[in-house]
Amino acid sequence: MAEELTKASEATAEVKVLMGWQSIVNRLSSVGKTFYIWLAICGLVVVAAAAAGIHAMSIGYSHAYNVTREIPWGILISTYVFFVVTSTGLCLVSAIGHVFGVKDFMPIAKRAVFLSILTIVAGFVVIFFEIENPLRMALYNVISPNLTSNIWWMGTLYGAYLFFMTLEFIFLQIEKHKFAMYSGFMGVISGIAAHSNLGAVFGMLHGREFWYGPYMPIYFIASAMMSGCAAIIFFTYLAYKINGEKMDKPMERAVEVTSKVGVLLICTVIFFTAWKIITGFVGAPAKREAFMALLTGQYALNFWGLEVIVGMVAPLVLYLLSRGKNIKMLFAGSALMIFGIFFMRYDLVVVGQIVPVFYELGVNEYATLLSYTPSVHEILIVLGGMGLVGVTFLLGEKIFTGHKVEEHEHAVEPLHLAIEESKEAETAS
Repeated sequence: MAEELTKASEATAEVKVLMGWQSIVNRLSSVGKTFYIWLAICGLVVVAAAAAGIHAMSIGYSHAYNVTREIPWGILISTYVFFVVTSTGLCLVSAIGHVFGVKDFMPIAKRAVFLSILTIVAGFVVIFFEIENPLRMALYNVISPNLTSNIWWMGTLYGAYLFFMTLEFIFLQIEKHKFAMYSGFMGVISGIAAHSNLGAVFGMLHGREFWYGPYMPIYFIASAMMSGCAAIIFFTYLAYKINGEKMDKPMERAVEVTSKVGVLLICTVIFFTAWKIITGFVGAPAKREAFMALLTGQYALNFWGLEVIVGMVAPLVLYLLSRGKNIKMLFAGSALMIFGIFFMRYDLVVVGQIVPVFYELGVNEYATLLSYTPSVHEILIVLGGMGLVGVTFLLGEKIFTGHKVEEHEHAVEPLHLAIEESKEAETAS
């Protein structure tokens, strides 16, 4: 009898798997040509980027990339920062609902968790092609850890973050919501630790005056939340366009409250930016030179045009005018913000290195500011990271049925109530 029940349950599981695959095939076959056109474009970009990365490995990075001994970190580092910052922001936004029990944020939780995984993987792919020996790095990260290195901690913490976010997403799919909540909480802890540590990678470099300072880890967290708000609004709008559906009231409310959090965080980042400039003019000569290059020099267009106007002021105006209700206006503001934030990361990384280390010593060889322009290989790899997010996002919307949130998920208890229940159960036992 037991053997028959086992066989029956196995047969039932096989039928469920087959039905699941059939459902995915049906959803993918029912979409229009536009979906496949964008999927093909993103896929071709990924293939071109992979070819560029492999070619760079074969001829040597010094020949393929335009980074130098004086400017060793280029657009690949800034793109890595862009992706992992966005991933952390998505994690924190999703945690407001799923981990801490704010019901208005629940409808966006699944998609935000999924996107946080996509963006951190894209960041890892980009940094894979930036590091000359990535496999050796992964090996020695384990067998020869340097606990005094911020970069070692960055890799380790982001690895833990990816593990917990993946675990959370799996638990959400199999409807183990309490386990998903605990995994999400661990993802928040590891994400904040990893991201503040990433800020410390820059902020603890004494030799780079533009970066050095205790505010960098805090700034990274605030700007991550801003990026996360923009990303979830941007991709939620695209998701409903792809699926040909109209937003229901809970989702509209979730987008509205996300936009309000976004307004607060834009203002916070503007505040940080203003004080960064003010303190820059009372710093060392090297720091003032870097800020002058950013404000009035060769990077002024990037700063004023892309960072400030496109990345912060225009989105803030659009968010406020929309009052959280006009979805198209919120989408436009989010698209502008994401575009501007990309250049915000680029300027942060590159401008911090254009002032030579020996500038203040009056060495003739380093009497002028350095310059950097990304190579074709670097640009293709950057586009490949974005294409990877595009491919996985499009497929994810069909495979996971638009990341629908069931009614009972809105009632999931927040973390502090689950902890209290666990304590009461232990006391009773």
